[in-house]
Amino acid sequence: MKIITKGETMNNFKKVGLTALAGSLAAISANAAEMTVSGATLLTYTSEDTSETTGNPYGMKTNLAFTASGEVNGYTVSYYQASQDQFAGMSSARLSIDMGDMGTVAFDQGSGSGLATIDDKTPTAAEEIWDGLDGTTTGGLVGAAGNSGVWNYKTTVAGVAFNGAARKGSGTSNADGASSGAGQSAWDFALTADGDKLGVDGLAMGFGYGEAEAGSNIGDNEHMTVFANYSTGPVTFGIQMSEIDNAGTAGIDEDADAWGIAFNVNDNLSVSYGQRDVEYKNPTSTNVTEEGEGVAIAYTMGSIKIAGNINEVQDNDNTLNSDDSMTEIALSFAF
Repeated sequence: MKIITKGETMNNFKKVGLTALAGSLAAISANAAEMTVSGATLLTYTSEDTSETTGNPYGMKTNLAFTASGEVNGYTVSYYQASQDQFAGMSSARLSIDMGDMGTVAFDQGSGSGLATIDDKTPTAAEEIWDGLDGTTTGGLVGAAGNSGVWNYKTTVAGVAFNGAARKGSGTSNADGASSGAGQSAWDFALTADGDKLGVDGLAMGFGYGEAEAGSNIGDNEHMTVFANYSTGPVTFGIQMSEIDNAGTAGIDEDADAWGIAFNVNDNLSVSYGQRDVEYKNPTSTNVTEEGEGVAIAYTMGSIKIAGNINEVQDNDNTLNSDDSMTEIALSFAF
């Protein structure tokens, strides 16, 4: 059983071998392209705390992902699109050009780029310990440029992977024409490395930084994070520290400290536990520390996975005495 971290998905999707003709990006000629299709269906049962009305606790989400790849003028060009909830709409898309040793450049509409790819890398058997709780659920989570409407560049040098993102204006997903969403320009990056390439077996670590314009004559919001995970035998332990320094005298800074431990009982079963504190530094009132914890368990049988989470938080989202809890059981089928 593989321990997962934020940003990772089930990778045992069965590829469907299809051959299609894709138009050249330069509209010069048609080129053979390989297309693969993967998908998953997720059935869930969710229980909220006694202060909330759960309603119908049962839900289902269906994901389909299409990837097309081919050679265009000597470069490998690929397109990725993921649709959720029975084709209710395009949820994410990515157009990328692999330039070999020069790296990969892409335009991202929600698949994940830059600093946001390492916003929470603490080990877990299923979802993160803040998943499904009230509030913005973004407190302490870094990502200045975001994942939508950004240019992304990735490369690896001497075992260190660079993942950078830059956005002009708002981070609203946009079709054809200028985006009308509010927001300012931003950029960020993530550096990650596996210890086995640096002489330390079992270690994975990363660092990231970014800035986002906060408004005229205010300055920039700064995002920073650092993490380290160490695996030995069936156990993985990880820690992460993040900071968000918001510009302006009214800006509320955030410091987040998290740790997690996951244990592979066997090839099919894994369990995990984690804690996370987010300190909100209020400029005109007392600071508030949000305290959260969560336990998760997952069992995999081929393409079928059963997972469960119990997450709790106190003083949630910078609000004293605002507590919340969530229990979820999920059954997923990958195809």
